[in-house]
Amino acid sequence: MDKRYDVIIVGSGVAGLFCALSLPREKKILVISKDALDGCDSFLAQGGICMLRDEDDYDAYFEDTMRAGHYENRVESVEIMIRSSQEIIRDLENYGVEFEKKNGEFVFTKEGAHSNNRILFHEDVTGREITSKLLARAQERDNITLMAHTTMVDWVCKDNVCYGIVVADMDGKTRAIQGDVTVLACGGLGGVYPHSTNYRHISGDALALAMYHNVKLENCDYVQIHPTTLYSNQSGRSFLISESVRGEGAVLRDKNGERFTDELQPRDVVSKAIFAQMEKDGTEHVWLDFSPISKEEILNHFPNIYARCKQAGYDPLETWVPVVPAQHYFMGGIYVDKDSKTTMEQLYAVGETSCNGVHGRNRLASNSLLESLVFAKRAAQDIVNTKQFKTTDNFDNLVNVDGYEDLPSIMENYHAMVVGEIKREETLRAKKEAI
Repeated sequence: MDKRYDVIIVGSGVAGLFCALSLPREKKILVISKDALDGCDSFLAQGGICMLRDEDDYDAYFEDTMRAGHYENRVESVEIMIRSSQEIIRDLENYGVEFEKKNGEFVFTKEGAHSNNRILFHEDVTGREITSKLLARAQERDNITLMAHTTMVDWVCKDNVCYGIVVADMDGKTRAIQGDVTVLACGGLGGVYPHSTNYRHISGDALALAMYHNVKLENCDYVQIHPTTLYSNQSGRSFLISESVRGEGAVLRDKNGERFTDELQPRDVVSKAIFAQMEKDGTEHVWLDFSPISKEEILNHFPNIYARCKQAGYDPLETWVPVVPAQHYFMGGIYVDKDSKTTMEQLYAVGETSCNGVHGRNRLASNSLLESLVFAKRAAQDIVNTKQFKTTDNFDNLVNVDGYEDLPSIMENYHAMVVGEIKREETLRAKKEAI
């Protein structure tokens, strides 16, 4: 493995891969993944990806995003995302991504808190379809090196300039890799929660490093709970039952079989209603009733969800399915500008690791894949437009790679820093809002 690259990308989800593919082929790029190359949350995204259908939908789409985010969204970022959506979908199709079509035209579905059908999908595995195609394209390029089971342990930086990263392999052996630019695309922080739809190894390492190196963070307490995950006594990742299921007509029922909320409200509102009902009923879950959806629709649009529910002993065609809210998505993160630049030079952040303000306090369904792609491409464009990068002749002396011998306790410490920061922000915000 080389010691020097033009661009180092940490994470092999949609944001990391799309950023790599949006860079020129003459740039030498390294993409690392903490787990297997497909062990990222992008692969798990079920519902779909939003697209501005036409100019008539712009105001409604903008308002839906702002309303879901409690109007705390960064307006400029929301505008950029919506305006870029059609170009991004064209890019994806050029990379071989397939979306549901009828007679050659896109089929759009609807999810909670959307006023129009504007979501493209591929069955109920849209994330897998997009990420696997991007991964295949990246593997075809000889300027992109992909490395699995490689963990980012630290950044190599001095005077607020990033010159590369320290990584550990599966055996815990550490080394430093130099890069003109580092792009953080390492996902959210679900691994620090007991119930989460995220992979367990995605636990906010980049946030801990940002705290350690004084890089600005934003809204670390803005953590989204998804209302409907399949209830299970087992530990490990919670299986998400997409919002699209409720968008197509499924309803929530309490222990007596009564409906107790409007299922198409924003996620935080529906989650609160479920928690309140569980407390009132003294239950550990509520029920999701698929019966308003036709059998054909369930089997064609939601084959993966149907199979998983059946595997757990619940046939959605015959019976209600037990569901419970779980941590799902992180709206906060490392603060970035509209070009995904952090407050450290030569360091970018994209996807769920970053906070560009698109989502505000709460994310609108199916905006996550789009937001990741839009701002990953902007990072790539900004890197291309940068004429000169700061370099150091002293790279090897900036870091002592032997100082990372006790990796488990380092990672545990990062974990604790992230949990502490979320709690600290929550307490501060609660005090502010009480005033």
